[in-house]
Amino acid sequence: MTTTHDFEATAADGSTVALGDYRGKLLLIVNVASKCGLTPQYEGLEALYRETKDSGVEVIGFPTNQFMGQEPGTDDEIQDFCRSTYDVTFPVLAKVDVNGENASPLYEYLRAEAPGDWGPHLGPFYEHVKEITPAADPGDIKWNFTKFLIGRDGQVIKRYEPPVTPEEIQKDLAQYL
Repeated sequence: MTTTHDFEATAADGSTVALGDYRGKLLLIVNVASKCGLTPQYEGLEALYRETKDSGVEVIGFPTNQFMGQEPGTDDEIQDFCRSTYDVTFPVLAKVDVNGENASPLYEYLRAEAPGDWGPHLGPFYEHVKEITPAADPGDIKWNFTKFLIGRDGQVIKRYEPPVTPEEIQKDLAQYL
């Protein structure tokens, strides 16, 4: 059975990150962008990371430029932005595609395991994104700051759509710590 631990990713410096190295920890995997209206979620993600890392929670950011070009920078520029603007200490890896034919294998897996809960209940955010993005596969990532909670065993526990804040997710973490 495939799990998140079976995948590798690329760090911003080009080195390989084996997600199997996170075995035994809870992971929150997030596709991020520096020029998005949701970019201030970096602050909440960093706070969540600092508050829970000693309990075995890791946050990993995956920059993507697939949503209205909101992550146009190089990997070095993204690192500088994260550190200087939000004092991010959790890993923000190399830029990836999360949808489409060039999607990261990790994101193909995550989308298949947790297709999401995308719909009108997300209110104005749903209406706005629906207007500006073309119809896509139901499991596709719809926007920046989609989050996946991964169990200590590498299995996907839950997908959180972009408007769900890190503070809301922290409430869910209590049952897994």
